[in-house]
Amino acid sequence: MAERVVVVGGGIAGASAAAFLSENADFHVTLVEQERNLAHHTTGRSAAQWIQNYGVPATRALTKASFDFFASPPEGLVDSALLHDRAVLLIGNEHQEEGFRELLAAGQDSVPPARQLTPEEAAVLNPGVDPETTAFVMIEDGSFDIDVAATHQAFVRMLKRNSGTIATSTKVNAATPTADRWSVHTTAGPIVADYLVNAAGAWGDVVAEAAGIQPVGLQPRRRTAFMVNGSALPDADMSRSSEWPMLINVAHDWYVKPDGQQFLCSPADQTPSEPMDARPEELDIARAIDIINKYTRFQIRSVVSSWAGLRTFAPDESMVIGPDPANRRFIWCVGQGGTGIQTSPAAGRLTALLTSCEQLPIDLAAVDLAAILADRFR
Repeated sequence: MAERVVVVGGGIAGASAAAFLSENADFHVTLVEQERNLAHHTTGRSAAQWIQNYGVPATRALTKASFDFFASPPEGLVDSALLHDRAVLLIGNEHQEEGFRELLAAGQDSVPPARQLTPEEAAVLNPGVDPETTAFVMIEDGSFDIDVAATHQAFVRMLKRNSGTIATSTKVNAATPTADRWSVHTTAGPIVADYLVNAAGAWGDVVAEAAGIQPVGLQPRRRTAFMVNGSALPDADMSRSSEWPMLINVAHDWYVKPDGQQFLCSPADQTPSEPMDARPEELDIARAIDIINKYTRFQIRSVVSSWAGLRTFAPDESMVIGPDPANRRFIWCVGQGGTGIQTSPAAGRLTALLTSCEQLPIDLAAVDLAAILADRFR
């Protein structure tokens, strides 16, 4: 008889974990989500970009191990490509040379390697670059836009075709271990599970405490984003904006990404928050407008729309994936920070393999498990 696995959290982490767990014929998987819709909080508000040179080393390994899924997803899971070419320009002013050199050195492990450009060369690629205020530029050519909705839907399709089930509007209030099982108490009634997978994002420690498991110290942080019209970049020919690279400051304190005939902007804020349905703050938007206008050719005067989401980090900013040492049937899949989309295929696979204690394939064996497992906090 198949063992029952309950995955808590319907965002990208929970959907990917549930999908790959469902590939194991020994498991029957149920995905539970407290909201009416999956991906309601952070996943559905992401400006996802696949960037190799981003995050701590273990995260970068998961990013690389995710590429094959994005580039060639299993048959029947997607209706169109998940990745679309979008280079990244990391730009710095005269006071940011040290940070720039560190990023450029780290980017040599990317494929193709990151390379330095002159500000004038960068301005040809993206007319938002201002050569007068830009001192340093590097480009990562091997970067891509990610279709977030299609990626999440691919995992949902995988789960469903493997006879997995989804329960929305179902909040986990408590979970009690009984012998080798869990009695999961939800607002929709009790569920008996052999494994409980915690993919609850900002609510990860809340779910752990409800199950009597020691928290790992997760910190949700608010990230603000807003849209501006193409007119914010005067005299630019927007007909080719789909080809322009994304702009990111080397200090990661703002970014601008072309999005159709508009631009998605962010102050790249990381304001500590309680788990909640995050909302944007006008002060954060104003700060972003000020710094983007100062260091680029953008002249942002108004905002079309704005939103916020929570990115959740463990204390060392590396993910927490795998069994808890106090109860090996409680599985973590949290702490993705700002890399949850780009790492989701590998993180989901790793969660599934660590749950079933299977040998890791070569690409996942490159991930430093000591930097991933919850054991490091115990």
